[in-house]
Amino acid sequence: METLSLIFKAFSDETRLRIVNLLGSGELCVCDLMNVLGLPQSNISRHLAYLRTAGWVRGQRCGKWMHYRLNRELTPFQAKLLEGLMLTLKSHPQAMNDLETLRAYLLTKDGRECTTTDSNRTE
Repeated sequence: METLSLIFKAFSDETRLRIVNLLGSGELCVCDLMNVLGLPQSNISRHLAYLRTAGWVRGQRCGKWMHYRLNRELTPFQAKLLEGLMLTLKSHPQAMNDLETLRAYLLTKDGRECTTTDSNRTE
């Protein structure tokens, strides 16, 4: 029952929902999430750690930064929950705005490495 509770609690925070929504478009660096959501690295990392513990995301170190993606090895139950969540977020104004902000940000980043001043702090 504890695992089930953790799975649902991961989606009980607006910031975590916004992160999951953004990761639905592919792997992102912590600095990408910081820039799109306008939150400090420590805040983003704390939410990502919660999502990772609940099994929703996977992280991979790339230099000083961590890159995250949605977990591809979800249980069938988690996969259905995520599918429903992503479908719901497609029509949510904040989620749509976040995705547009991400697209615009990634165009300005243009494949360059992360340069945010918090780069020496990682997971």
